[in-house]
Amino acid sequence: MILMGTEARKLIPRLMPRKKSTASAPLPIPDTPLLPSPPSLSNINFETPRRRIITPGDHAEFQASPSHTLILAFVFKLSESAMDRKISSVTEDSVSVEVRKLLVILDGISRTVETIAPVNQGDSRFGNSAFRLFLDSIATQSGAWHYSLGLKSPSAVSEISTYLHESLGNRARIDYGSGHELNFFVWLLCLNRLSLLPENTFPALALLVFPKYLRLMRKLQAKYYLEPAGSHGVWGLDDYQFLPFLVGASQLLHHPYIRPLSIHNEIVLEDEGDEYLYLNMVRFTMASKSVRDLRWTQPMLDDISAAKNWVKVEQGMRRMFVKEVLGKLPVMQHFLFGSLVPATESMSKEAEVGLSSEHAETRGGEVAIDGGRMKHVHRDDGWGDCCGIKIPSTVAAAQEAKKHGDRGLRRIPFD
Repeated sequence: MILMGTEARKLIPRLMPRKKSTASAPLPIPDTPLLPSPPSLSNINFETPRRRIITPGDHAEFQASPSHTLILAFVFKLSESAMDRKISSVTEDSVSVEVRKLLVILDGISRTVETIAPVNQGDSRFGNSAFRLFLDSIATQSGAWHYSLGLKSPSAVSEISTYLHESLGNRARIDYGSGHELNFFVWLLCLNRLSLLPENTFPALALLVFPKYLRLMRKLQAKYYLEPAGSHGVWGLDDYQFLPFLVGASQLLHHPYIRPLSIHNEIVLEDEGDEYLYLNMVRFTMASKSVRDLRWTQPMLDDISAAKNWVKVEQGMRRMFVKEVLGKLPVMQHFLFGSLVPATESMSKEAEVGLSSEHAETRGGEVAIDGGRMKHVHRDDGWGDCCGIKIPSTVAAAQEAKKHGDRGLRRIPFD
């Protein structure tokens, strides 16, 4: 039976307009806290840094702690010191003796890379085991480097050098990500706490030392095929780094003609990429992609380029650092606390919960305590690499393509 007219209309559901989803209110723009004066050395009992953020409760305690404020103050102060300045505005001959020593240390690490060749793993794009030999070599040289900075005791060297080692990547997993990058800033923070890097050195740290560290990490990524730590390209900014975008946005804050949309202009990237970290990162990451279109390769960068000005971009990067780095449990569960960046007394301890050291962890991602035992947390917002699915590096893919004259392994377009 075929229904017609009014009867048919009664059976057809009415088309109702979709309700707009109520967007959550954006996080307030994080201010730069006051950076406390360095503590008295007589009050410091140096200790080997260890993990203290195990549970969500530990993480919440950290976020309300003086150490969280200290890290924010240092990172934001360092970023602000680069405001409206080119990289070339700071030269090696104009910096303090302590800053020059940092550059010497980074040069020493770079030379060590040249002495340890990668193991032949065929056409594999995954982490090369020679990276572990490299880190072992760094550990043997690190003591002398830190004594040259003016550290007086083995316990001080042990604590502070740990952050430098962690800033180079994870030995067991052969991976690297924003958490390791954070360790580099905490290494500098520790030296600041010892009054070796006062605030007048911050422009040199942001525009001379940090770019040199980034070049070193690119060298390591290209040679040892470090895998991206955590969810691959979690922000769509870069597989490995985050802080160059924060510092780089500060550099461009009031630039007279470079706009956020300029990242789509290859001439601007080529001409200005050596002077501004933000442009340098876009130029470098695009070089490892076979599709040269940010809409596909780095969609969040593409979205950010629509911002009205760099002030909006810089504010967004501040929010992202608070929420996506310090505010992410899977990232901060790998953070190490010592005497200079201390945990609160009530936060968990590795030994008490039966957790092995960070160096012995073969998996990344989030862990939880279940019935007194540690277990891995399966997450549904990433690639599942925490469960053993390894993610190849796009840098490694590009290197393999070069070996084959671009006729062999193809570069990865969308990672």
